[in-house]
Amino acid sequence: MASPIDIYFWPTPNGNKVTIFCEEAGLEYDLKPINIAEGDQFEEAFLKISPNNKMPAIVDPEGPDGEPISVFESGAILIYLAEKTGKLFPTDSPRKRYRTLEWLMFQMGGVGPMLGQNHHFRQYAPEKIDYAIERYTNEAARLYGVIDKRLSESAYLAGDELTIADIATWPWLTNHENQGQDLDDFPHLKKWFEGIKERPAVGRAMERGKEVAEAGLTLDEKTRDTLFGKGQYRRR
Repeated sequence: MASPIDIYFWPTPNGNKVTIFCEEAGLEYDLKPINIAEGDQFEEAFLKISPNNKMPAIVDPEGPDGEPISVFESGAILIYLAEKTGKLFPTDSPRKRYRTLEWLMFQMGGVGPMLGQNHHFRQYAPEKIDYAIERYTNEAARLYGVIDKRLSESAYLAGDELTIADIATWPWLTNHENQGQDLDDFPHLKKWFEGIKERPAVGRAMERGKEVAEAGLTLDEKTRDTLFGKGQYRRR
């Protein structure tokens, strides 16, 4: 029986990607909570597997050569797990494989960074900066529109089957209201979003995340400094 993979985790969109994949693929895993409000991400032991002090990261005790391997960056983790299991990443067609990678990189390079900035300036910034809010809300709408157009042409981002591209993107849209977006404006995206939300594996993964999040994030000055302020730079 395969040993479970350790997932160093907090229930953010990037963390949820990895647990959703594992649930979809039937891959055993153990969650290792990294409380980003408390600064767990700066601990030396964690930095050895995630040198950029970001979660998620994984440790697979049974790596490609039979030895333990650690992987950081959520996109790299999804590719690693997909290749390990042979699931949710097409292997029968190079064309399908590159289409999946295109949309995965679209999420990594566009959806994640831009929606993250959107969420920060709309929800967490200590002062409201109208220019930033308008800029990132408009960019979020543009990205939602790109996804909606793509999903008017195919059932999923990379084609007719669920792939790691969908798993990477979906968690970032769960906060659409806080990003200033109405899913009714994007009917094809909405249909895709609701369909993935109803998948049992997705429900299990999100529930695991809720259990971890019971510790909560109290957005006081200390937490702000750890997450967004000078504290994160002093502790690198």
